[in-house]
Amino acid sequence: MTEIAILRQKAHGLPVESYADAVRERLPEATVTVARTPEQERAAVETATVVSAGPFDDELLDHAREIQLFASVYAGYDHLPLDEFAEREIALTTASGVHGPNIAEHVIGAFLAFTRRFFEARRRQRERQWRALQSGELAGSTVAVVGLGAIGQAIVDRLAGFDVDTVGVRYSPEKGGRTDEVYGFDEIHEAVTDAEYVAVACPLTDATEELFDEQLFRTMHPEAIFVNVARGGVVDTDALTSAIQSNYIGAAQLDVTDPEPLPEDHPLWGFDNVFVTPHASGHTPEYYERTADILAENVRRAAETGEWDGLRNQIDL
Repeated sequence: MTEIAILRQKAHGLPVESYADAVRERLPEATVTVARTPEQERAAVETATVVSAGPFDDELLDHAREIQLFASVYAGYDHLPLDEFAEREIALTTASGVHGPNIAEHVIGAFLAFTRRFFEARRRQRERQWRALQSGELAGSTVAVVGLGAIGQAIVDRLAGFDVDTVGVRYSPEKGGRTDEVYGFDEIHEAVTDAEYVAVACPLTDATEELFDEQLFRTMHPEAIFVNVARGGVVDTDALTSAIQSNYIGAAQLDVTDPEPLPEDHPLWGFDNVFVTPHASGHTPEYYERTADILAENVRRAAETGEWDGLRNQIDL
């Protein structure tokens, strides 16, 4: 019988009990323990085969004597004791992909809001104005999606019904993708030059830090609607501010910023064509349901093979 310890967490403000209930529903034969205090966490991990959490430090790892799998509820994993996991041959999986549907909807919503000029209509409504409002169409345009991981692919999938041309940018363009064209990051200027819409969904790495700089904003279409749901550091904030001031691009929706949050006196707050959301695109009421799907699939796979290897979303340590 598999013992699963679920540690304290409130991903997106959701109660951890809902995660435990979802796991129990999928793995009725497993013993699922929810730890709500530091003391309960130390006790729970002592006999657990599987530990699922967001943070996990060396102290807790010292108490985890039977652990075979750490199932992170986050997509990222750099905050975890990776060397210790590797030394003890503990498998590590992530929640990569659980955000795909909701973040993709966020991106499409931002595209449509600017294209149909919902923000301008709202301002006019507050002023009790009834007058003609010109707007555009998403159909017939070119959309560039920078990053073709789970989130980027979900964006492309949801664009399929909008009659647009799609361009993808990824580290390994030879792998292709669901977009009409695929470029490498070294070809990003060619990828975005004709795109009226640009969605950024790539990880923050040495290669992508401040990828969107002054030169790239100069290359972009002057009416481009730019949406960043990746990390704030992928964008040079000063360059973006200048691009908005100079009309190098048409509008920006920023779910992430650098710094985060933006200082209260930052000029990006005040532009009518910039819409800032508080790192909210990742929120979904289905978060724990999807995370439980991954965990249950991996527990069943290990039961069938006898090995904690070849798992969904497993990280090579």
